[in-house]
Amino acid sequence: MEEDKCPCLSGKTYAECCEGIIRGTKKAATAEELMRARYSAYAKAEVDFIINSTHSSQRESNDRDEIRRWAEKSVWKGIEILRTEKGGENDETGIVEFIARYADNGVDMEHHEISEFVREKGEWTFLDGKMAAQAPYVRESAKVGRNDPCPCGSGKKYKKCCGR
Repeated sequence: MEEDKCPCLSGKTYAECCEGIIRGTKKAATAEELMRARYSAYAKAEVDFIINSTHSSQRESNDRDEIRRWAEKSVWKGIEILRTEKGGENDETGIVEFIARYADNGVDMEHHEISEFVREKGEWTFLDGKMAAQAPYVRESAKVGRNDPCPCGSGKKYKKCCGR
C-alpha cells in the first residue's frame, strides 16, 4: 500500500480521507466514515482515537496496551464495507458490516464484523460489534458413500479404492 494512500482503501490520500477525523479537525458525517477512520486508526496505531471514538458506556472495557500491541504487530491490508443500515448524516443509529483484512505473524486474517454505531453528543461513536456468522460450507458435488462406485471409474467400491 502506498504511504500516502488511506489505509481504508477509499482511493483517497490519508490527508483527504481519515486523517482529519482521527486528528479531530473533522467530524465523521456517517457511521461508515467513522468505521473507515477506526480501521485507519488501527493501521496507524492511533489508540487514543480508537478509545475516544468508542461510546462512553463502553470505553472502560478497552485495554489500551492490548489495542496498541495488536495494532502495531499486525500488517493492515484494507477494509471492505459489505453493507450499511441507516448511519447517514441525519440518523441517530447505524450498522456497518465489514471485513477488515490484516496479517498476524505472516498469516493473512479476516475480521468479519457487524458493528453498531450511535450518536453521542452529536458525534458518531462505536457502540458494539458482533462477529458475523460464517456461511456454511456447501459441497459442490454429491457426496460419495463408502459403498458407492468409485468416481475415478475403476469399477471398485469407493471404500476399496480412492476412499482407502
